Amino acid sequence: MAPSIQFNGAAETVTGSQHVITVNGKRIMVDCGLFQGPREIRERNWEPFAFEPHEIDAVVLTHAHTDHIGLLPRLIAKGYRGPVYATPGTIGLCKISLPDGGRLQEEEASYHNRHQTSRHNPAAPLYTEADAYAALKQLVPVHFFQLHDLPAGAQFRFLPAGHILGSGFAEIYFESGERILMGGDLGRYDTPLLKDPHACTHAEYLVIESTYGDRFHADENPQDVLREVIQYIHERQSCAVVPSFAIGRTQELLWHIHELEQRGEIPHVPIFVDSPMASATTLLYNAPSDDMDPDLKLDIQENNSPFRADMVRFIRDRNASKALNTNDGPLMIISGSGMANGGRVVHHLRQRLPHKENVVLFTGYQAAETRGRRILEGADTISIFGDEIPVRCRVAKLNSLSAHADQNEIMRWLGGFQEAPRKTFIVHGEPVAQATLAERIQRELGWEYVIPHHQQSFSLG
Repeated sequence: MAPSIQFNGAAETVTGSQHVITVNGKRIMVDCGLFQGPREIRERNWEPFAFEPHEIDAVVLTHAHTDHIGLLPRLIAKGYRGPVYATPGTIGLCKISLPDGGRLQEEEASYHNRHQTSRHNPAAPLYTEADAYAALKQLVPVHFFQLHDLPAGAQFRFLPAGHILGSGFAEIYFESGERILMGGDLGRYDTPLLKDPHACTHAEYLVIESTYGDRFHADENPQDVLREVIQYIHERQSCAVVPSFAIGRTQELLWHIHELEQRGEIPHVPIFVDSPMASATTLLYNAPSDDMDPDLKLDIQENNSPFRADMVRFIRDRNASKALNTNDGPLMIISGSGMANGGRVVHHLRQRLPHKENVVLFTGYQAAETRGRRILEGADTISIFGDEIPVRCRVAKLNSLSAHADQNEIMRWLGGFQEAPRKTFIVHGEPVAQATLAERIQRELGWEYVIPHHQQSFSLG
């Protein structure tokens, strides 16, 4: 019987990547992501898996973003006992983000139970911190380009995807010699931290993401924006609060600031990273890895890291975080969450938003109805801990730091194939993005494509 694939997540939506490949009765799961977004999508997290977890024979993780790993502890708590293969970089990030996710799940459930604000009685976490630590025990490191056995005579290897530290494409070979290339998330070209996405030339079957399938990244030099903001707060002896994502975005910001300082284009301003997850993640980026950009790797080896102690101070305990709000400027506080909906950054915004000499600098997309989106759209006041806080400071935004390839970059990567895959599956995108990318693939490459529905299965033969 020919192999098959079932799309149990990231089908006509961006999150919840869970793909199950069946080979000679054995099941290989690629990614086990959390569903995020609207309530009707999030509620899928609570539904039973589309398979019995104990019937899965192996799990392969493409990278450590929550929408690709966030349900792994639940899968294991429900009975999966096999290996979970990932690159060393992905395993390092899993050790940071999964326990943190379990802790937040428990805190949220406890809050709902205390205030009786849940439809469920009692409210329960999707998984606990203990579940997360149990899941970590099943992680097995596989280096890039290392061929590793899978059940039913299959083999696979990771190829660098250039998306975040440790991210890879999973190239899975069947006994017949045919392969399916599981794209995970596709990174960008010419970024400062990671190597470019590996050029792939052949695959009988391809699964490709489409997050930015209908969009193009801004033609903007982030250093121009950072230079202007840092000069602004230096002149006014004020503060820039930067809501930032812990994995990838914070480290890229630090690299750009370091470059500006090295060239003498900005005055020295104290930089504080006030996020336990971002601090731990930056330590991983500060250790040379297989997918790291060669120039950055050389800088780190020559003790010229953009993350070194005299460049940036990492804040870990809550008291030190609170003390930042009494510090005089100039200073920059980089803190989570990236959309300002929670985390330590909310306390800094409460303190700094009312003062016109300060700046709040957003580093990426702000989803609808988030606190960041309301600030960016010009709200006069913002509700923080029940108080209406006036927004009098300057508001700025970086538009070019996304870790996802845009439509042109996706097409550039697909253009490296020497012959068309038999079938290309377009996943991990909203319907408009998927349709737009599909139309361009058909028009320019002439490839046969499929946009799978949720839990739809396909033969690979």
